[in-house]
Formats: sequence, C-alpha cells, structure tokens
Amino acid sequence: MPLGRRRKAAPLMEQEDEAEAEARERWLEAERPRAAAGAGGGGPVAGSGPTLAPGPRPLRPRLAFHTQLAHGSATGRVEGFTNVRELYTKLGLALGLQPAEIIFCTLNTHKVDMDKLLGGQIGLEDFIFAHVKGQKKEVEIFKSEDALGLTITDNGAGYAFIKRIKEGSLIDRMQVVKVGDLIETINGQNVIGSRHFEVAKLLKGLVKGQLFTLRLVEPLKAFDMISQRSKVGKSASSGQVGTGKGTLRLRAKGIATVEDEPSAFEEKAIEKVDDLLENYMGIRDTELATTMVDLGKNRRNPDEFAQALDEELGDFAFPDEFVFDVWGAIGDAKAGR
Repeated sequence: MPLGRRRKAAPLMEQEDEAEAEARERWLEAERPRAAAGAGGGGPVAGSGPTLAPGPRPLRPRLAFHTQLAHGSATGRVEGFTNVRELYTKLGLALGLQPAEIIFCTLNTHKVDMDKLLGGQIGLEDFIFAHVKGQKKEVEIFKSEDALGLTITDNGAGYAFIKRIKEGSLIDRMQVVKVGDLIETINGQNVIGSRHFEVAKLLKGLVKGQLFTLRLVEPLKAFDMISQRSKVGKSASSGQVGTGKGTLRLRAKGIATVEDEPSAFEEKAIEKVDDLLENYMGIRDTELATTMVDLGKNRRNPDEFAQALDEELGDFAFPDEFVFDVWGAIGDAKAGR
C-alpha cells in the first residue's frame, strides 16, 4: 500500500529566519524609548509591566580539536566551527593549505581507514587527520557487468569519493582504482560539488557493454601507507569511533551541537539504515542514517515517518519501498533484533 505522502513545495527555513529577525527588530524599536527614559534618571516607565529580552542566539561550540595532515605535518588546532564546510576552512588555516585540497578526514588514524571516516559526529577527544589530494589518474573501464562494485560517500563539502570496493567485483579487478579516490569526472562530466547519491546514480546509469572513463585523485599517503590498497569488508558504525564521553554532532542544516554518544539502540539502527542506503543507492552516509533514525524513532506509523522524511530530506525523493524498509529496520533495532 503506498504511503500517504505529500511533498512540500519548498523549505520554510529562510522565511522563518527572516520573520524572527523582523520580530527582534520590532522589539528593539519598542524598547529604545524605554531605555532612553531609564538612562535619563526616570527609571522604568510606570505601569509598563515587565519586559522580556529577546531569546539568546545559538552559541557556536568552542570545543578545540588537534589535527595533522595524514601524510605528516606539525600539529594544528581547530575550533569554533559549526558545520563540515566551516571545519574544512578551519583545517586549511591550521594546516596552511586551501580547504579545497582536503578530500576527507579520518579520526584517530592517519591511514585511509573508512571505518574511521569523519562523518556527522566527532568524539570530544578525537584527533583529526586531513587527507589531501595526491596523484591524479584517468582510468578507462569496459563495463562488462551490471554492477561496478563501488560504494560512494562524500565529505559534506563538495567531494564524492570511493568508500568501498566489493571484493571480486569489476572495479576490484582493476588495481589502479582504490578506496579513498576522489571522483572528479565521469565520462568527462564534472561531478565536483555533487552529492554522493547523484554520483552513484550516474555510475549506476552507465551502459553495460560500453567503455567509460573516470578521472580520479588519490589521497596523498605517507611512506608506510603506499603499499596499501584498502579492500574493505562490512563497515563498522562510525558512531563508535569517538573516544570522548560525548560527541560534536555536525548537521547538514543548522549548527553543531554537543550530544551524548548514541545509545545501543541508536547505534544498531544507524548501522541498519546505513546498510539500506548502500543496498538501495550505492552510498554510505552515517550522518544521513543518523538523521533518518532521529526522524523515525518517535513516529507512530510509517506515514508520519514518510512525511517527516519528505520535509527534512525531500531532495533524496526516497521511494515508498525504501521508506518501509527503513521504518522496519528502526523497529527491529528497538526490539533488539
């Protein structure tokens, strides 16, 4: 049975922000005469009643994290960021490079370890290693099979890269393509700035029985990493990377917040949803999976959940079948299955 979903025409975030700003300005205009009267010695205006100050603005987290280049550098320090793009800007300043040079970051390891990838959460004691652009390469591949065996993710700042290569797959047999490679173009089409699901859709749409070309950029590696070719099995939940007692949650929309570590139920649900994202869409994205679990864990039925997904994540246009499976996965995690 199809879900009773209605698509929202456009998000209202910008209009709401403007309305709040106008309300604050009106309050300030009303209070200026009162403040002037008080400053002139008259004190508060008689009979005016109590006044309330406008609510505080959200504060930027001032947590500090240490960082290095993954291939080796002096230690830097970053703080005062509220989302992934700001983090990359701060990393560039701390490490003396352009933010666009950073492909992705890992937590507590300099190796190209996709189980330690920086996603939507950073443990409060985590050490950030920035992996920057290295060797460029162009690969011509004959698509002899339906599936390439690639799983794509992105860094939240405009770069999609290879997170997993399925063992025994078409791409696995091509030793030149590696986990961590940034995808710049597909058949000459520039995909810089595209989200992971858009890149995965392009790759899935390549015609079987034809050649296609990928332009890739490897992450620069230290000497002890050059012989690696990370073939990965089942990915661990990145929610378990953090060593701190809390995490800094980085959101695609809104500011970062300090939160408790995910509960056992949330960790299990996030991993199940991330697996579904890979199976349906060819991507892995712990922050996206976390957002979906947050949206679904307190909903009463799949229709409510579908509506919440459409309002918050409408760009993905998730099909009903996928929504049902995610709803079921969250329910299974709640039941301890």
